Amino acid sequence: MKPFTTRPPAPLTLLMALYALLGIAAIARAVTTQTVDMFSLGVIPVLIGLLWRASWASLVLKIYIGLETLGLSALGIVAIVAHYVSPKTIENVRFMDLPISIPWVALLCVGLITAQVWVAFHSSTKAYLSPSEPSID
Repeated sequence: MKPFTTRPPAPLTLLMALYALLGIAAIARAVTTQTVDMFSLGVIPVLIGLLWRASWASLVLKIYIGLETLGLSALGIVAIVAHYVSPKTIENVRFMDLPISIPWVALLCVGLITAQVWVAFHSSTKAYLSPSEPSID
């Protein structure tokens, strides 16, 4: 029997910090644009479940990562189709007047999804989120 851990493991702590930043950005975006979407605000229940060590946290984390993967795959397909329809448009993508390299963005997205999947299925995350077993002394 593994000892009951009170602190989240380091990879999960980093993921929770990332989700906290994304949650703050999602709330700020919702307030400024007056629109709500589940793709960005969906991180908030995941973060709450991880902080509370809820019994459903692991399942919700994996579902959220699956939804992220599905959404980013759809965006990737749209980018590929847009590139074939109008290559000049894709080559001139800019953010805050800086050119964006689409292959680097794709690599970053794949890296982020891979890291989240690794953390979600890591044994230390499972041990942290599994309920403590009562001991008979």
